[in-house]
Amino acid sequence: MPRYKLTIEYNGTGLVGWQRQPNGPSVQSILEEAFANFTGADVYIQGAGRTDAGVHATGQVAHVDLPRHYPTHEIRGAANFFVRPWPVSVLDAELVDDRFHARFSAIGRRYLYRILNRRAPPALDMRQVWHVPIPLDTDAMSAAAARLVGHHDFTSFRATECQARSPVKTLERLEVHRIDDEIRIITAARSFLHHQVRNMVGTLKLVGLGKWTPDDVSLALAARDRSAAGPTAIPDGLYLSEVMFPAPSDDRAGNHRRHLRQRHVDQDQGCSGKESATQNDLDDESFDDHAE
Repeated sequence: MPRYKLTIEYNGTGLVGWQRQPNGPSVQSILEEAFANFTGADVYIQGAGRTDAGVHATGQVAHVDLPRHYPTHEIRGAANFFVRPWPVSVLDAELVDDRFHARFSAIGRRYLYRILNRRAPPALDMRQVWHVPIPLDTDAMSAAAARLVGHHDFTSFRATECQARSPVKTLERLEVHRIDDEIRIITAARSFLHHQVRNMVGTLKLVGLGKWTPDDVSLALAARDRSAAGPTAIPDGLYLSEVMFPAPSDDRAGNHRRHLRQRHVDQDQGCSGKESATQNDLDDESFDDHAE
């Protein structure tokens, strides 16, 4: 069966998230129904990351195995026809090797968080941003963000129900930029913990309000205790903007396939315990994908 890589955009408002669930429409179920209508066969759509309810995407990646070959432009057109009226769009379809895996082949993920920082509430961007009417100090937020970049135990910044095997992650990027009334927080890593991005944003907001200092953020990180960090930011402002993959000739592609053969399912592991950073922690980062 030929495998196709899909690049997907969606508005998460009103959806229960990426993953198929019994309590409402999800991006995964909408796409699977669309492809079933297109091909006449039941298909499974594997995403690179499981975004939560209300979280958006401009660069989600998935793969699907189809019963026969189709021109990629036909796949894109048919998928976008059958997903209507849901706010989901297939931006691109690409034929890939059957060893490609949207989740386990990924070597990085990038998220954008949008804060509208003005007195007036949004009209055009309603439920697309976090509206914070009180002025935020972006210089202080940027200084605090730098304290979180690097290889750390992020227990203080993950959801209590997180199922990841280890709280240790390498945060490659966490930047704060202001463009007029909008504050954009950009973060990148190989993988993230559940709610990690939103918990970091909620903590940075406290710094922007002057309630916390960058030193307070460092103390929260060192505490390895969820209650030591700030609140969870709302999902409205979060976007999965890019999923990165190795070039076909990159040895990391083979390494990821070996990890896939050897992996243990994270959901079978507990979230308790405070672990030190080891090479095993670095290796395990590729298996977490529920970041929001």
